[in-house]
Order: sequence, then C-alpha cells, then structure tokens
Amino acid sequence: MEHETSEQKTFVIHILHQQNATWQGTVTWLDGKRTRPFRSALELIRLIDGVVGQELEEVEPPGSDP
Repeated sequence: MEHETSEQKTFVIHILHQQNATWQGTVTWLDGKRTRPFRSALELIRLIDGVVGQELEEVEPPGSDP
C-alpha cells in the first residue's frame, strides 16, 4: 500500500541520551506544533509514521480503494 503525496512534513528530532544501543529524546512536528518523547528509535519511527498516516487518512475518504 503506497501513497504518494506532494506535501512535506517537517520534524525536529532531539537526541537526549543513547542507551541500550538506541536513542531517547523528543520529536517535534512543526506543522502540527506537537512534541512527543520517545524511548527508542523504533518508537520514533512509529511516532513519525503515525503523523504521516493520520494525514493520509484525512485526505482519502474511508473505504476508498488504494
């Protein structure tokens, strides 16, 4: 399931610590003016994916075929 959008999202990532071979810090989504902490690189990716996925859901009507 691939979606192409021409919109760019801007995130600022602050790495505060590195522990257990991963990062801890905060990610700020500039367009939505939200900041969230993360405890691992995987959690960081999930946070970013959640924002991008949420934007796609708002653009596409529910039940539409990709």
